[in-house]
Amino acid sequence: MVTEDPAAPLLQMQGIVKHFPGAKALDGVDLDVLPGEVHCLLGQNGAGKSTLIKVLAGAHQPTAGTILMDGQEIQISHPVAALEHGVATMYQELDVVDGLTVAENIYLGHELASAGFTQRRTVASRTRELMARLGHPEIPPHREVGELSAAGKQIVSMARALSRDARVIVMDEPSAVLDSGEVDNLFRVVDELTSQGVAIVYISHRLEEIRRIGDRITVLKDGVTVGRNLDVADTPTDELIKLMTGKNVEYAFPERPGVPQDAPVRLEVTDLSLSGVFSDVSLSIRAGEIVGLAGLVGSGRSEILETIYGARRATHGRVQLDGKSLRRGSVGAAVAADIGLAPEERKSQGLLLDEPVYRNVTLSSFARIARGGWLDERAEKAAATEQAAALDLRPAGVDRAIRTLSGGNQQKAMLARWLVHGCEVLLLDEPTRGVDVGARSEIYDLVRRLADAGTAVLVVSSEIPEVLGLADRVLVISDGQVVHSGPAESIDEHQVLDMVMEGSAA
Repeated sequence: MVTEDPAAPLLQMQGIVKHFPGAKALDGVDLDVLPGEVHCLLGQNGAGKSTLIKVLAGAHQPTAGTILMDGQEIQISHPVAALEHGVATMYQELDVVDGLTVAENIYLGHELASAGFTQRRTVASRTRELMARLGHPEIPPHREVGELSAAGKQIVSMARALSRDARVIVMDEPSAVLDSGEVDNLFRVVDELTSQGVAIVYISHRLEEIRRIGDRITVLKDGVTVGRNLDVADTPTDELIKLMTGKNVEYAFPERPGVPQDAPVRLEVTDLSLSGVFSDVSLSIRAGEIVGLAGLVGSGRSEILETIYGARRATHGRVQLDGKSLRRGSVGAAVAADIGLAPEERKSQGLLLDEPVYRNVTLSSFARIARGGWLDERAEKAAATEQAAALDLRPAGVDRAIRTLSGGNQQKAMLARWLVHGCEVLLLDEPTRGVDVGARSEIYDLVRRLADAGTAVLVVSSEIPEVLGLADRVLVISDGQVVHSGPAESIDEHQVLDMVMEGSAA
């Protein structure tokens, strides 16, 4: 909801340029944000969105350009300066500290203290108020954040921004780890903030969200502003897609060729249980088949994948690959059996952020690449370069630290790891989280090509249409139990939602 004169922007970024060694990430980007509006920032992975918000947050210094608040030029030389100017940022990847409590995370860096002592009662009271405001009064101030789900951690990150009394809040893919109910609650909070004059810079690859919540749109492509201050209601989806990708059509799922009846069962899971999380899960995947797990955040989907992979030790049941049982709770046994996992939280669970791209891509293939007990760096780079080119990893070059890549390109690097290693079974947890429209099609095609080559694929996604469109068969998970199993074509999104909300078998 725009509450003030459009001629008087609250925040302006003018001609922002940012150079990195060997690459120009931003080349004269402009952004105008009004008080009380939701300004959506769109663009493919690698378009410059993350770099732009890091400049605004004080994490990067611009090579050139100007930032203004209320028409006055300001200098944001470090992250604390951004907060002092009323700019708070919620990053795409969760930035909470697992070992601290909810309250400690929220007030980290601006602790409430008197005479050198933390005002614990005041901190706890204000934390409860923030949690209630966000619709989550059940999250107590003293709970350790590491015990929360990804969705719970996202709520804590939002509460931290609200605790700063920010005038501009940047939300980078805030709904990526939330289920449909949580997204509705997020939008309720955003509406409340904008009604109070707070400006929201909202980054999302989900165009349906932009339609629901946005006021205006700025589009970036290759570090340049290609669409500026577009009215959400008046800008067709195909125009936005063309601005972002240079193409006129939205992504589509690849055709299902069908799995031969005589295809061997590659992965078989029988009565798998993890106490307090899920129970009696049974499934099988044939060579060349894609099976999807659909369910709400917190239903146990991700934990099922992690238990199959050995990252969690099952309390009951067995996992078999080609008829041979795998040792419970052993990631090494799973990798040795050529089972790969691309986890939901790629930064904290899957990547070595300060290592180069090539080292992350070859991480699971060291034994194959090593010569005489020493890693063959030339072979590493050759293998990584081949896959990076095939996946259109941007920016090009496998020597740069992987933390400098956008979220979508980091996800591509995760997939490249298992392409280099070679998998009999590939477990994908939220494979397109934070991935733009164009890159989604590439990932869908890649997953289908892997299946066509004989890989058994098990995929989890919060987006039900994605599970139904990509998978051959679907299992619906509710409260840790399988409530439906059948061909993807025999069920629709509404039926899935009914099952996960009601927990009733079909």
